[in-house]
This record gives sequence, C-alpha cells and structure tokens, in this order.
Amino acid sequence: MKMPFMQAVKERVLVLDGAMGTMLQERGLKPGQSPEEMNLTAADVVAGVHRAYLDAGADIIVTNTFGGTKAKLEHYGLGDQVARINAEAVRIAREVAGEKAYVAGSIGPTGRFLEPVGDMGFDEAVSLFREQAQALIDAGCDLISFETFLDIKEIRAGVIAVREISKDIPVIAMLTFEEKGRSVLGTPPQAAAITLEAVGATIVGSNCGLGPEGIYQILSGMREVTSLPLISQANAGLPVLKDGTTIFPATPDEMTAYHDRLIELGVRIIGGCCGTTPAHIAAIKKALAAKQAPFAPKKEEGTTWLSSRGSFAAIGSAHPVALIGERINPTGKKLYSQELREGKVSYIRREALEQTGLGATLLDVNVGTPGIDEPAAMERAVFCITGAVQTPLVLDSSSPAALEAGLKAADGKVLINSVNGEEKSLAAILPLAKKYGAALVCLTLDDAGIPAEAAGRVAVAEKIAAAALAAGVKRSDLVVDCLTLTVSAEPKGALVALEAVRQVSALGLNTTLGVSNISFGLPCRPLISSTFFSMAMAAGLTSAIVNVKEAPMMAAWRSSMVLLEKDVNAARYIEAYKGQAVGATVEPAAAAGTAGVQAAAAGPEGIRGRLSKAVINGEADNVVALVEEALAEGLSPMQISSEALLVGLDEVGRRFGSGEFFLPQVMVSADTMKTAFARLKQELSTGGLESIGKIMMATVEGDIHDIGKNILVTLLENNGFEVIDLGKNVPADRILQEARAHQVDAVGLSALMTTTMAQMDKVVKLLKAEGVKSFTMVGGAVVTQEYADEIGADLYAKDAMEAVARIKKLLAK
Repeated sequence: MKMPFMQAVKERVLVLDGAMGTMLQERGLKPGQSPEEMNLTAADVVAGVHRAYLDAGADIIVTNTFGGTKAKLEHYGLGDQVARINAEAVRIAREVAGEKAYVAGSIGPTGRFLEPVGDMGFDEAVSLFREQAQALIDAGCDLISFETFLDIKEIRAGVIAVREISKDIPVIAMLTFEEKGRSVLGTPPQAAAITLEAVGATIVGSNCGLGPEGIYQILSGMREVTSLPLISQANAGLPVLKDGTTIFPATPDEMTAYHDRLIELGVRIIGGCCGTTPAHIAAIKKALAAKQAPFAPKKEEGTTWLSSRGSFAAIGSAHPVALIGERINPTGKKLYSQELREGKVSYIRREALEQTGLGATLLDVNVGTPGIDEPAAMERAVFCITGAVQTPLVLDSSSPAALEAGLKAADGKVLINSVNGEEKSLAAILPLAKKYGAALVCLTLDDAGIPAEAAGRVAVAEKIAAAALAAGVKRSDLVVDCLTLTVSAEPKGALVALEAVRQVSALGLNTTLGVSNISFGLPCRPLISSTFFSMAMAAGLTSAIVNVKEAPMMAAWRSSMVLLEKDVNAARYIEAYKGQAVGATVEPAAAAGTAGVQAAAAGPEGIRGRLSKAVINGEADNVVALVEEALAEGLSPMQISSEALLVGLDEVGRRFGSGEFFLPQVMVSADTMKTAFARLKQELSTGGLESIGKIMMATVEGDIHDIGKNILVTLLENNGFEVIDLGKNVPADRILQEARAHQVDAVGLSALMTTTMAQMDKVVKLLKAEGVKSFTMVGGAVVTQEYADEIGADLYAKDAMEAVARIKKLLAK
C-alpha cells in the first residue's frame, strides 16, 4: 500500500514521468488528431507510454489529459466526451501504476486568455476546469497537476475550481516562463508562487519553456516567497530540427546536472517535459538514488505577501513599511463619483499611474457611491488598474458581492479591506478570503463598537485571528488595523492607537492605520499626520493607508525607513532628496520609478501628444473624444494615425522591449488603437488610412493553439497592416492557395507544440517550391531563431511586438 502522496513528498524526492505528446507521435498520433482521443481509441498505446516511464523508475504517472477540458476537446468534436475521456485516462494510468506509482491528473490551459486580456470570463474558466477536475478526481487520481500555463489568472481559476471539489487532494501548479524570467503575460516567479499558494496549491513550480538551468533560476525566485515544496519539469534543452524531425538535444546526463542545487532549494519532484524520454527519466531516477533527504521547509517569517500579475509586495518583517495609496476613493471627490455613475474609469487610471509613480506599494480601490452597480464598478476598476500598473491591490468595500467581483477580476493575491470582529462580518468575509486566496485588513471593532483602550482592540484582533485560522486563513495573511481616531475629538486617540500597534505587533501580527484620520478638524493637517506616522512606524507599524501625494507624509516615511534600518545605506532617501540644499523645503527630487509615469503624463504638446498618451496609458474610454478633437482641428485620418496614434504605439513597443510594459498593457493599448481606428475608418471618404502591407497568418496543421497568433494579428492591424487570418490547424495546401489568391507580402506561421513544428518546415518548402514570392515569418513558444534559419524562414520573432517591428523593417527593404 502506497503512503499518502504528501507524506512521500516530505520523505523523498519523487520522479515524475516525461513527455507524452512526442511519445504518442512516435506511436502513431497523426497531425491534427487529438492525443486525448487515444484514451478511447488506442488505450494500449497510451498504456505503453505509461509503462515505459514506470519501468524507467517514475514515481508519478501523469494522465493523457493535458487537453482534456471541454474548450480543447470541442476543437476535435469531442466536447461531450469530457467525463469519459478523463475517466478512461485515469483508468489506463491506474492499471499501469498499480501500487508502484502515483497517478496525477493532468490539466492544461484552455487556449484562451481571461478578461480583460482575453474574452473568457472568470466563472467560465472555473466551470471548465471544475468539469475536468471532477472527472479526474471521481476516477481516482491521487493528485491534480496543472501544467504549461501561460496566464496566472487562468491557472488561479483552475486551482480554485479544484478546491471547490476537494479541500484535500494535492495540487501541483506550474507556470511556463520565458528566458527573461517571466511568463508570456509578464508574471515573475515570486508573484506566481504567492498567488498559487494563496488559492490552495500544495506544490508549485515550472515546466516547459526552459532547460534545467532556466528552471532552477525560476524556482530560486519562488523560494524567496514560499515554503511549499517545489517541482522542476524542464525540457531536454531547446528544440532543433534534424532530418525533418524536431528533437531536443539535452542528454539524460545533462538533465541531472542541477540536481544538487534543486534539492537544496527544496525541490521535491523532478521530471521532464518536452523532449524527455524514458532514458532521461531513468537517468534522473539513478542520479537521485544517493541524494535523498527529508523535506526541510523554509521557516515562515510572518510576512504578508501580496501579488499582481506582474509584481509582488510584502508587509512586515524587515521589509519597508508598505504604503497603501488611498486616493481611489469617492469620498469627497465629486468628479470620481460622477465617473463611477457614468461607468467611466479615467480618474481611476490616472490615480493608479500617479500613486504608483510616487511610491505606493499597494493601491486601495473603493467604488462605493450611491446609485451604482457596485460589483460591476469594482470589476471595471480592477480591470482598469491591472491594465495600467503592476501594483498589487487592496479591495475596499462593505459589500461582499462587490468584493467577490473584485476578487474574480484580480490577477493575483489581494488584500481585502476589511473584516471586523462582528459575527456577521466574519461569516461573510472569511469564506471569500479563503476561496480566492486573499489577505485581510482586520478592523479592531466588534458588535460593541470600537474599544476605548488598547487592550480591548488587541482582544478583538485575537478574536478575528482565531476565527480566520478556523476558516483556513493563515495568521500571516492578517493585517490588523488598530484604528485611528481624530485627536480633535478623542485626545487619547493617538496614544491608544500607538499602544495597540505595539501590543498587536508583539503577537506577531502585521498592522496598518489610516494615518490621516488622526488630524481631521485641525489646521495644517499634514504636519499632525506625518508626525503621528513617524511615531506609529517607531511603534512597529508595518503598513499604512496614506496619501502618497503629500510630501510631508512621504518625507516622514523615507526618513523613518532610514532610522529604523529598513532603507539599506539610505538608498531610497538619497535618491529622493539628492542635490537639495541644507534647509530647503522637504520636496523629493523625484520618486523612484516615476520617470515613465511622468513621461506618459507630459508627452508632446497638443492633441497629438494627448492621443499618444491615450494609447500609452490604454485610455480606450477617452480616445474617441480625442480623435474627434483632432479631426475638428483639421488633422487628416492619416495624420492622426501616423503622427499621434502610431507614435504612442511605438512607445508602448519600446517599453515592452525594456521590460517596463508587459503583454496585458500592450493589449490594453491595442484595444485603444482599435477603438481609435474604428472612428477613423468612418472618415475614409475624406482621406483614408492606407495599408502598409498585406500579411496572412495561420497556426499550422495539427496545432489548435492560437493565442499568440491572435495577439500578433491585433498588433499588426493596429500598426496599419491588412491581415488575412486563416485561423488554426491550417493545412499547408490551403496556406499556399490563400497566399496566391490574396497576393500577400508575408506569410506568418505559428506553432505552440513541438509535435507540430515540422509543419512549418513543410509550409516554407511548399511556398518556395511553388514560386510564391511572399516573405515567411515563424514564431511560437517552441520556435527558435536557429529553427527558423534551418527551415529557411525569412524572419523569426520571439514575441508579437518584435514580430511587428521586424516585419516593418523587412518590408521596408
């Protein structure tokens, strides 16, 4: 009888099996055929692959269900066979594994991005994953393994779906990262680990995309923020084409070169992804035989970790006091309240950019104003902010429905503001925090109101902490608000709050305060507020809700961080105030990280500059009005396009290339361009937009993944190209036929899977043999420059932005 899976993980390093797709291809899987269908039509072939890996020493056999969601199976006319295909896959693997190995139910991505980057809603994603996971779990798999995800939001939905079914089944969650150390949508490994642990993953790591060295670097980043066991599932090197076949060159021995470092890092499962064979797995098993040791998890440090799609932040421990930007709140802001009622987001976007640029660690988001649909407004606000900045969020609402809408819309682990000691609040908010993996601001008040003394507030904090623990929320995910009462009405308010901060900190809990509340009703409020802020930080405060636009508040923070040894070598302080004369007014020279925001805010003068800025910042809701203004000033559609919109898009490309922007921001900018062009097309009769080239795009035969292609199509259109999109799973003969019919300037080919890369070679050779003069360009997750050179393609690009730039340059020649 096998021991429980997680017990085995703690006792020894387990070996997970290798590639499935390439093994099935060798055994008869045809281009365009569903690998998962073979569970029904060729069970003996699938079992043979499992048996080969089991004989090689694999401790974990992964089911042939990577494309087993309804979204994927529908491409093959198998959408009504989800339960049958997944159950049969578990049966096949279970019969082979017996008591010798564990069976992992494989779940891969749906092939679609979630809103606002894509068109799939959060609830739809959860439903798709829940259907597949239910079938796998009902059939008796030992664990669930999420593999090769590109979108942190999608895999987050997947883990949440599994936890709706089972609280206990072990869940492996793996993202695929690029050589720059981020996922294709810009998620760093730290943010991925924080987000996935929060929603209930039991093991996190990375597979595909990189070889052993690259995976090691990714896992090192994850280890900075999590104590969970890690998994490494590297490719056997980067793919190359040899004699018309895609191969991965890393030898079995090369796959074991990082074992010592991986084990030291806390990796408890090592397997193989693309290109790995039973020989690789046997080598891994042999190499691990003498390296076994019990799991020694990283000690929890009490830090409250938070994340967005592209960033992460810490509250507590030795980290600087976290600044929660308070400005996205309609209280006292008529303009913002009016925009909320009109469904607009200009104020939200502007404040997100400005507060982030001025140093906010987190952004508080409050949309509570009378007469609106608050859940819908919260979703819009979250989508807007995550498209503009990378700053993690604090969702601020008294409405559980609005909070849940924000939690579904968010990309990472957020902070809920707030829960309190009232039974009604605990019952409504704690389940949301547990399900969606959120941390909590805990207000120290209960049914009896706000305790007058520090001891009473500490007692409420302890009550909330006990209830949170019972609900499955970790103690380190609680940030206690000791409550700031204005000293003009409560003379003891400051002293009581400070003493409560000291006592709550002594309990090992993180703290926060709404600092500016202290000075209501008093003149020169920033003076009182900033002084109190300094006192609170000295008392142990680990975060604060502040206006980062107030220079005295930021001066208090920067100087306190130096004095409390949380600004190493006073680096932040010096950067902010360097060059100022002694005795000068305390105004920062420039907040760290503000250059890009300031450039976006300023830009060229006039309507052209404002249109460029609208594209850069993704102001789709405002861009049509700006286009109207430009037309009224006498600019032609071509001038608006070339002298304003495309200038902005070029700046987006520059920021993407430098790592300032990531794909979500690029897509928001692309949507803005699309909106602007839709208006300009109405002016075609008075000087239209000329195409700068005709491009045909297709995902090659056998490949049903088209996310990357679709992104490139959008960007090409926004850059002035005419695009003919043939879709996915397109045979070579049709690509030839359409290229001739449309007389295109270039043919773009995409492939995500190693099993379909060879189709690119076939298409390129066919086009040349038939005398088609169009340029050819290739790309996709598994494609490299070396591969493009070998098959004779004219252009390769590693991402959509690079593809646009290169095709422009190529056609210009």
